[in-house]
Amino acid sequence: MNAFTFPPPPPSPQAETLRAEVRAFLSEALADRSPVERSESWTGLDAGFSRKMGERGWIGMTWPKQYGGHERTALERYVVLEEMLAAGAPVGLHWIADRQSGPLILRAGTEEQRQTLLPKIAAGEAFFCIGMSEPDTGSDLASVRTRAAKVQGGYLVNGTKVWTSFAHLSQYMILFCRTGASEERHGGVSQFVVDLHNTPGVKVSPIYALTGEHHFNEVVFQDAFIPDSALLGKEGDGWNQVTSELAFERSGPERFLSSFWLLVELTRALGPNPTDAGAVALGRLTAHIMVLRRLSRSVAGMLQNGANPALQASLVKDLGALVEQEIPEIARQLIAAEPDERSTQAFSSVLAHTMMHAPSFSLRGGAREILRGIIARGLGLR
Repeated sequence: MNAFTFPPPPPSPQAETLRAEVRAFLSEALADRSPVERSESWTGLDAGFSRKMGERGWIGMTWPKQYGGHERTALERYVVLEEMLAAGAPVGLHWIADRQSGPLILRAGTEEQRQTLLPKIAAGEAFFCIGMSEPDTGSDLASVRTRAAKVQGGYLVNGTKVWTSFAHLSQYMILFCRTGASEERHGGVSQFVVDLHNTPGVKVSPIYALTGEHHFNEVVFQDAFIPDSALLGKEGDGWNQVTSELAFERSGPERFLSSFWLLVELTRALGPNPTDAGAVALGRLTAHIMVLRRLSRSVAGMLQNGANPALQASLVKDLGALVEQEIPEIARQLIAAEPDERSTQAFSSVLAHTMMHAPSFSLRGGAREILRGIIARGLGLR
C-alpha cells in the first residue's frame, strides 16, 4: 500500500514579515466591509480591490519578473492568501487567474501567451473562468462532449459548459474540450485560452443560486471560431494538463476557510466565558483548522519544489470541505439564534449566509466521491 507524505514546508521568515504588511493593509482596506460581506470569502467581487492587490505585487507573486511576476516563494504567496481569506477580502475576480490559470499558462503556454496574458493577470486587470463542467457529465471530466473541430487557421467549438464561476465578468476562459478521437478514455482532449469578449458564437447565461446571487453561468459555444494561437499546450495533452492544474485548485487555504468568518462570529457570540460545550467545540474546530493548514502549507512547499501533489491536494480538499460544512451545524447547536441574512446581528446574518452556501463546499473543485476515488487509487486500494 502506498502512503501519503506531507513533508514539512521549508522555513520562510520573509513570509512572516510579509504577514504583518498584509494585515496592516487589510485593516484599512476592509474597514467598512460588513460581517456578512466578509463571510463571502473568496466569492467576494471588487475590481478595484483586485487592482490594489496587483499594485502591491500580491498577484502572480511566484512568477518570473519578465511576465509581470515578483519571483517570491510559494509560502509568501500562501501568507497573502490565508490573510485575505481570514479577513474576508473580495478576491473573487482575480482569484482563478492567480491560482491556476496563470500557472497553467506559465507552464504550458506559448511565449506569446505568456507575454500577453500574465502581466495583465499580475496587474489585477485580467479575470479568468474555467470551462470544465458540462451538462450530464457530473464530475467525470473524461466524458466531456464539447468539441473543437480543426478548420483552416483554427478550430470551430460547439458545446456547453455549466457552473462556470464568474464567466459573466471574465475576459478569458480556459476551455477543456475534445479535439480528436482516442481509444484511451483520457485521450483526445485539449485546452484553449478563449477570449470571451471577442469570440462570436459564445453566449453566457446566468445560473442563479438559491440565495439569488449570480456567480455561476452556462456558457454555450455555437460554431465559435478560435484561432490556432488559442491552443494551450499540446493538442491531445489536455488530460495531463488539467489534472496538474487541479493540484493548484484543491490544496489552498480556500479549501478550509470558507466558513472561517462564521467561526469568528461564533467565538464572539460565545464570549470570554463559553460553556463547556462551547469551549470543547471551539477547541476541536481550531485543532482541525490547524491540521488542515499544516497539510495545505506542505502542498504549497511541494508545489514550490516543482512536484505535482495531486493526491495530497485531493485529501486537503476533501477534509477541508468536511470542516467547512461542520462549522455552521455546530454553530446552530451552540447559539440559540435564528439564521437571517438581513439581521442586524452579525452572528445571525453570517450564519444564514454560510448555511445557504455550505452544501456547495463538497461539490466545487471536485465532488467528494471523485476525490475519495482519487485518494483510494493513490493508496493502492483500487
